[in-house]
Amino acid sequence: MLKLKYLFNNVNLAEMLLENWDYDDESIDMFQYYRISSNAIYPFQSRGKTQFLRFSPKSEKCKENVLAELEFISYLRSKHYGVLEIVVSKNGEELIEVQTPWGEYYASVFKRVSGVQMNETELSDNVIFSYGKALGKLHQLSSDYVPVKNKRWSYSDVLDWMRETLTDFPHEKSALLETNVLQDYFDSIPITKRNFGLVHYDFEYDNVFYDEESQSCNVIDFDDVMYHWYVMDIEQTLDSLQDCIPTEMFQVKKQCFLDGYYTEYDISDDMLSLLPACRRFANLYGYVRILRSVEEKWENEPEWLESLREKLIKAMKNKSTCFGMKI
Repeated sequence: MLKLKYLFNNVNLAEMLLENWDYDDESIDMFQYYRISSNAIYPFQSRGKTQFLRFSPKSEKCKENVLAELEFISYLRSKHYGVLEIVVSKNGEELIEVQTPWGEYYASVFKRVSGVQMNETELSDNVIFSYGKALGKLHQLSSDYVPVKNKRWSYSDVLDWMRETLTDFPHEKSALLETNVLQDYFDSIPITKRNFGLVHYDFEYDNVFYDEESQSCNVIDFDDVMYHWYVMDIEQTLDSLQDCIPTEMFQVKKQCFLDGYYTEYDISDDMLSLLPACRRFANLYGYVRILRSVEEKWENEPEWLESLREKLIKAMKNKSTCFGMKI
């Protein structure tokens, strides 16, 4: 998540960055549907087709990670996997670096994928099966993937980043303890080509689109890709599904999802024992990102920012309930 100071709508900045790509002038009105979280996303059209401008301050991103993300997306497309398409700039670049009055920024553009978000479907057994199948296929392709130029960071790098970030918050002793607990636990887990590789990390229902015509899924938002055990994706996905599936139906839908997954990739039952630890990792990572984001505070903050801050602090409390406990 970006620091809160970067969450303000900045149409002038978006227009300045978009000049590096072809676009339909009248489609700038679509900027009103922007959203900002880990990146700023502004929709527009080029030759009548919807595309998305994505940008973030250079201080918030690691260039090698961004380039590695784009390289992985290109690899998946080369294997005919349902994934978003990168649009090169007028200068033929997938990622541009721009000096602006608001600082230095990275920016990219992606085409809109077909289909509707998973939570906008009826979440029938066929849809859930396809959802699981899409994740299994992603892991199968990931297991054969070898980066050409740039390598994405790993879960261990993320733990190091969290540990370093927490040095600015000496009172966060329980979060630091949780970082060490997770490091020790994951250090004891064998890494093989079959169980470990690049994971999407955010394979949640709002990042996966179901195409009724092809009865398949298209995936977006690879911003959080990292090297991890593949069960990390399974945990994140199943956790998100609980938000939109009635409790009494969840176990049936969970099995339907796993059945779809197993048609494309086989993961051993003992690996599923990592699910609780993966949840702990996700909670800690979310906690530290929020902690860093909300650190700065200003007088006379707008109401939406005050409300967001309260929501985020509540989320931090929920994520920290297991900190330091034995896994």
